[in-house]
Amino acid sequence: MAELRLLRRRGFHFRRQAPFQNYTLDFVEHGAKLVVELDGGQHGEVGHRQRDEIRDALLEREGYYTIRIWNGGIDTDMNGVMETIHRVLRMRRAGAPRSELPTRWK
Repeated sequence: MAELRLLRRRGFHFRRQAPFQNYTLDFVEHGAKLVVELDGGQHGEVGHRQRDEIRDALLEREGYYTIRIWNGGIDTDMNGVMETIHRVLRMRRAGAPRSELPTRWK
């Protein structure tokens, strides 16, 4: 998602395919402790969902917040995806409670 580079002007820097403990994160912004995962259809299957939940719980214990975006969302509404990511970044920076943050885009 080359669009994430546009957020550098606002003080955010995403790393792509970043190692984190025993995992590889699709995109991570360490300053805001935000992980963006792009999910294909297989992530809707029971086994994948369970692995995702375990990984997300580990990230949460480390203070990170994960937002999941279905691959189809990137194809159909990249502007909406980027608006959501930017909104979450601003909320994280402002210290918004986790309960106010979205966990999935569409």
